[in-house]
Amino acid sequence: MDSPDRDPTPAWAGVRLHVVTGKGGTGKTTVAAALALALAAGGRKVLLVEVEGRQGIAQIFDRPPLPYEERKIAVAPSGGDVYALAIDPEEAMLEYMEMFYGMRRAGRALTKMGIVDFATTVAPGFRDVLVTGKTTEAVRRRAKNGRRVYDAVVLDAPPTGRITRFLNVTEEVAGLARVGPIKNHSDLVRGVVKSPETAVHFVTLLEEMPVQETLDGIAESRAAGLPSGGIFINMVRESLLPQAALDTAVKGRFDVGELVLGLKAAGVTDGAEATAMAEALADEVAEHAHRTELERTERESLAAAGLTSFELPLLADGVDLAGLYELAESIRTQGAA
Repeated sequence: MDSPDRDPTPAWAGVRLHVVTGKGGTGKTTVAAALALALAAGGRKVLLVEVEGRQGIAQIFDRPPLPYEERKIAVAPSGGDVYALAIDPEEAMLEYMEMFYGMRRAGRALTKMGIVDFATTVAPGFRDVLVTGKTTEAVRRRAKNGRRVYDAVVLDAPPTGRITRFLNVTEEVAGLARVGPIKNHSDLVRGVVKSPETAVHFVTLLEEMPVQETLDGIAESRAAGLPSGGIFINMVRESLLPQAALDTAVKGRFDVGELVLGLKAAGVTDGAEATAMAEALADEVAEHAHRTELERTERESLAAAGLTSFELPLLADGVDLAGLYELAESIRTQGAA
């Protein structure tokens, strides 16, 4: 078993907070869950956190809705443990008031009056500070023996379009409170988020819009001084044809006559039926070839960002627990965990 203070990720030395973001529909939560399983493999302990209130983690692991507490939800390959936490902003507010003001009981009464919504209105972004604060506290937390409680924390974060402001919100809040507990809280959060202990990973598909949003997100996060991680290209479909055949199809030179002869030789069909089937197959090959060519172009665009990319397969049977472990193994095989 690895030491609890050993770096859990070969790809990113020293990283303990893995922030996973991506455009809606790219499988962001699925990748975050698979990454948590991969990081926990070999006897490590990992916390998987969600902040959007969708209970996506519970659905993926086929569990009932998660309460606001850290709860073991899976055993990783070779005996590691994955815990999960669905952060509730009101409960985070109560913890905050107890930690800095000793007012948990009064805070509970204030939540009934809508204090979280009030605080969010007065100080825009304070809700994000609460949830990022809870996450970074888990990163910093140590047991009585001085060791970290978690080897790594994986944050299923908001979509790419919001990620920079979400992680950088402590700058705004600290500007509103230059002294006192809020300032101290914001400094603690910022100390983790902008440190080498954090990596922001982007999930995308090999499609124009997700790729462009990924590139924009990478540029924005870099400009904000956030530490970049890797790019997880999700739902990759393996090409079933050799490159020479694809190149021929893209150029419109696919020989339908040869395909007809092949069908006849194989005894699949004959006569007019063979020609009709060959033409239909040729159309499918051409469509596949064009899609493959577009995917190659998108790969090149992503490579220009200068981050390490990891490709995860499209699961034929959809995302179930078996598929989640398959993705985790793919992540480990590629050296991302």
